[in-house]
Amino acid sequence: MLSTGLIVLALFAFTSANQQTPWPVPDAYKNKVNPLKGDAGSVAKGKELYNQHCKSCHGTKGKGDGPKASQLDTECGDFSKAAFQSQTDGALFYKTYEGRKDMPSYKKKIPDAEDIWAVVNYMRTFK
Repeated sequence: MLSTGLIVLALFAFTSANQQTPWPVPDAYKNKVNPLKGDAGSVAKGKELYNQHCKSCHGTKGKGDGPKASQLDTECGDFSKAAFQSQTDGALFYKTYEGRKDMPSYKKKIPDAEDIWAVVNYMRTFK
């Protein structure tokens, strides 16, 4: 009986640790409009930057299954899911720019805001 209780407790702790906590986005960012059109040039630039900075954790197809993902304490998330795609471009910009926990801030690694918007446009292709 004690061992069953320990197993249940361990499973609960594992499940709780892997659930993503809400990531609040300030209204100033949430309502920000992407100044770049999602055209081929912007998406190509975003893909180049994504492959350089994001793919190792988020994976080739944005499923959160990159080679480094298993080393993280938090889940990377799946960019192809409706919950991700329903976020505003401004929210995705903010999360990429600011980061949190295992997700690094890219404000210094990708200092040109237009380049972050291009990454957002590329993330939109993971539908």
